[in-house]
Amino acid sequence: MKVVVLSHRIPFPANKGEKIRTFHQIQYLADCGHEITVLAPYEHAEEISYGKALEGRLNIKAIMFPLKAKWLRLARGLVKNDPLTLSYFYSAGLQKAFDRLVSSGEYDAVLCTGSAMAPYVFRNPELAGQGSPVHLRLIMDFMDLDSDKWRQYQASSGLPMKIVYGREARLINQLELRSYERFDECFFISENEVDLFSRQLPETRKLKVLGNGINTSAFFPGPRRNALRKPVFLFTGVMNYRPNEDAVLWFVDALWERIKAEWPDAEFIVAGMDPSNRIKQLGRLPGITVTGLVEDIVPFYQKADVFIAPFRIARGVQNKVLQALACGLPVITTRLGLEGIKATPGEDVLVADTEQEFFEAIKKVLETEKLYNSLSLNGAALIQREYSWDGVLQGLARALEVKDCA
Repeated sequence: MKVVVLSHRIPFPANKGEKIRTFHQIQYLADCGHEITVLAPYEHAEEISYGKALEGRLNIKAIMFPLKAKWLRLARGLVKNDPLTLSYFYSAGLQKAFDRLVSSGEYDAVLCTGSAMAPYVFRNPELAGQGSPVHLRLIMDFMDLDSDKWRQYQASSGLPMKIVYGREARLINQLELRSYERFDECFFISENEVDLFSRQLPETRKLKVLGNGINTSAFFPGPRRNALRKPVFLFTGVMNYRPNEDAVLWFVDALWERIKAEWPDAEFIVAGMDPSNRIKQLGRLPGITVTGLVEDIVPFYQKADVFIAPFRIARGVQNKVLQALACGLPVITTRLGLEGIKATPGEDVLVADTEQEFFEAIKKVLETEKLYNSLSLNGAALIQREYSWDGVLQGLARALEVKDCA
C-alpha cells in the first residue's frame, strides 16, 4: 500500500516520546513493504537534515515544509478561533502538497500523528465529508487525549493562563470529536485514554488501543551498583515540557533536603534536552546535575540506582518509565505516571502520591535488597513480555486492512 503520514514533527532523531512512537510506526510499515511518504512541517533549518536522515534510515520519502514565524501562526489561530496547537503546526505549503497527493489517486491510506494534523484532512476538498468520492483509509493516532492535558494545565494555573488553557482544552476537544466522526479508525496509547474519551461518544466501535513499545536491544540492564551509601536518582525527558518540569521541581522542593539528610552522598541527575531556567537553577544545589541534551540516554539509566517519576500532570503512557524498566531500574512513580502501563504496583514498580509516601518508598527500596532486586528483575521481564514493537504495532497493520507482518 501507499501511505501518507502526516507528522507534526519529523520523527528523527527519535529522542522524545511522540517522535519515538511515530518513528517505530513508520519503520514497522516500511518493513511490511508499504511505500511511505511523510509530510511534516519544520521550524529550524537543521530539521531538513533530519528528514534526509530518516529517508536514508528507513528507505521512505520525507517532504518538509517551513512554518511561518511563531507569532504569526498563533495570531492566525486567535483570529480564526482555531486551537493554538493546530495553528502552531499548520503550513499552507504542506496542505497544498497533501492535496496534490490525494488528487493523484495513487495513495491508499493516511495516518495522522495527533489531532493537530487532522485539519489537513478536513481542509482537503476531496476528503472533507463522509460522502467523499475519494476512498482513502483514514487512520488517526491521537496518542494522548490532548484536551484533557490542557484541562489539567487549566486546573493548575492562575490567570491569565487559566483562560488560555481552558480555551485550548475546549477547542481541541471539538477537534478530537470531529476527528472521531471522520476517520475510519482512531488509536490512543492506553485504555485509560480510550475510557476517558469514550464517555463523550454515543458509540466507540472505531476506538482502539495502540500502545508503545521499547527497543530492548538499545535499552537493557547495566551492571548492578551498590546503591545504599551513594544512591543515584534519575529523571529523563524534555525539560521545558511542563509535566516534566513540574515533576522535577516538586521532587526537589518536597524531598531533596530530606534525601540528602538521610544519604549525604546522594545524587539526582536530570537528563534531557531544553531545560527551562527553573530546571537549570537546580544544578546549583548540592548533588543535582542538569545535563541538557545528551547524545545517548542509555548510559544514564545504567548509571542510576532509582528512577523517579513523580508526575502530578500527565496524559498517556510515560515512555521514560518503560525505558527505565527495560534497563532494570526500580521505578517509583505516582498513579498518574503509571497510567496505561501494565505494571503491578509493589511487584514491578512502587507507587507513591504524597511527599511522605514517596520518601518511604525511596527508603524501602534502598534499604531492602530483596525488594530492590525483585523490582529490577520484574520490570525488565515485564518489558520483554509485553512491550516489543512488533507485538504492539500489529494493530496498526490490521487498521490498514492488511495482514500482520511480524
